[in-house]
This record gives sequence, structure tokens and C-alpha cells, in this order.
Amino acid sequence: MTFWKRLLGRPLSRYAAADQRLPNIQALPILASDALSSVAYATEAALGVLVLGGSAALGLSVPITVAIIALIAIVVLSYRQAISAYPDGGGSYVVVRENLGRNVGLIAAAALLIDYTLTAAVSLMAGTQAISSLLPELRQHEVSFALLLLALVGWANLRGLKEA
Repeated sequence: MTFWKRLLGRPLSRYAAADQRLPNIQALPILASDALSSVAYATEAALGVLVLGGSAALGLSVPITVAIIALIAIVVLSYRQAISAYPDGGGSYVVVRENLGRNVGLIAAAALLIDYTLTAAVSLMAGTQAISSLLPELRQHEVSFALLLLALVGWANLRGLKEA
């Protein structure tokens, strides 16, 4: 048995991949945590930038808040429109490809890959910093700890959610 097969297990057949889907009752708390965690550390990051600017940047907090609310409203309306147009499902690539063409769909797919990569990195680093605020002796090893968590999350995703 090769190293990769030991690490990841047997490859799933095309038909077994459907069994890896989680029911809605399990998928919602697992997948919704991504958006919730982003809210948790995004506020701290925005406030950190405003604090560095001091009282001069305080006047920007209301326009920034309005811009964020407008952006969230646009995203909600876009999702509602996509869900009504594709009731059986269809990711960003499918929606964009069918409405704007293949090349624009590929750009949307590439943007999603970049987003997933950055979300994992930022979320794991924010989580590591939160843990190191509880355990100060971990502060000098934050990057190593975040990389370890990234490897663990990567392994779980490559193995399959139900197997891991």
C-alpha cells in the first residue's frame, strides 16, 4: 500500500461519492460556520484598522458600515435570484457559465478557489490567534500551529467528511 493510500484511504468510486453528501440537518451547522466565523474575525480586523487610524478614522465607521450592509443585501438578493432560477442546485460556475459564457464561468470558478484558499488560511490564523490569547505560551508557535490545523483540515477534506 502506498503512502498516499494509507494517508487518504481507498479512492471513492464515482457512485460512492454521492454517499459522502451530508443531510441538510448536518450540513447546515458545519457549512454555516464558515460565514459565522468570518463575521467573528472580520469585525475585529476592521476595528483594528480603525483603531490604528485613531480618531481621524472614527468618522469612516458609519460609511464603512453602510457599505457592508449594502454589500450583504446585494449578496442576499443575488443568492435568492440564483436559488429561484436553479431550484435543483447550481454553483457559481454553472450559474455564470449559463448566463455569461464559459470563460466568465471559469473566472468565477478560479475566484472561488482563491476565496476558499484564503478563507481557510485567514480562518485558521484567526482561530490560532484566539487560542493563543487563551494560551499565551502558544504565541511564538502560531504559524506552526495554524499550518498543523491546515494540514488536518486538508486531510479531512481529501479523505471525505464522513470518513474523517
